[in-house]
Amino acid sequence: MANVGRAAAFRFRMVTGARQFLETTKNHSNVRSRTAVTTSTGAIYPKPDKVSFGLLRVFSVVIPFLYVGTLISKNFAALLEEHDIFVPEDDDDDD
Repeated sequence: MANVGRAAAFRFRMVTGARQFLETTKNHSNVRSRTAVTTSTGAIYPKPDKVSFGLLRVFSVVIPFLYVGTLISKNFAALLEEHDIFVPEDDDDDD
């Protein structure tokens, strides 16, 4: 008898999840998220499409952060030299 209750509760959750998914897609057509794995009939939804940006993602992240990092290090080195915290020694080797 307990198994029947669990099955009914599981079925209710799946139907409710499918209903939420359908309502979400109706209200927000540009939102591509799911709250359920199966339909109300028990069929499994297909895997969502994976969008891979590859090199575009790499270049859009690496190049700006490298540039910002070089700006920060250049300004910090100038600040250290201005306050005489770190000044490279001039070694005149006139031998």
